[in-house]
Amino acid sequence: MLKPLRWLLPHPALTLLMAAVWMLLQPEFSAGMAVFGLILGIVIPIGTARWWPDRPERISLGRALLYCLLVIWDIVVANVQVAWIVLTKPNAKMRPAWVVIPLDLREPEAISILAGTITLTPGTVSADLSNDGRSLLVHALDAPDPDAVRDDIKQRYERRLREIFL
Repeated sequence: MLKPLRWLLPHPALTLLMAAVWMLLQPEFSAGMAVFGLILGIVIPIGTARWWPDRPERISLGRALLYCLLVIWDIVVANVQVAWIVLTKPNAKMRPAWVVIPLDLREPEAISILAGTITLTPGTVSADLSNDGRSLLVHALDAPDPDAVRDDIKQRYERRLREIFL
C-alpha cells in the first residue's frame, strides 16, 4: 500500500470487514448507514493503530477466506458430533484430555486466531498459552487419542494459518 495512505487506512482489510459487519447488523440497507459504516471502518483502525505496531505486513486474503469457510464448516460438524457424544455416550466412557500443542506460529495475531478457532469449535477449548508463546494448552471433551487431536489441530488449522500469514 502507498505510504501516504497508510495513516488513513492502517488496516484496510479491517476497514472493509468493519463496514460489512456494520451493514449486516442494520435492519435494512440505506446509503447513510453504508457511509457511516465506512466512517467507522476508517476511524476505529486509525484510533487503535498505535496498539498494533508489529502487525503483519502481508496476509493472503484468499487463503484467509478459505480458512473462515473451513472453520464455519468445522463448527457445524463439531456441533453435531458433540451433541451426539452428549446424548449417547455415558460419562464413564468419556475420555477428556489436556493436550499441549507445540506452535510453529510466531505472529501474535495468528496465535490468537488459532486459539479462537479451537475455542469456537465445540468439543475443544484453548486454556493457556505458554509464557514463551511456543505452546498452547487445549482441553478436549472426548479424546481417546490426544496425539491425534494435536496432529489434527496442527495440520488442519496451524498449517493454514502459516500460509495466511506469509
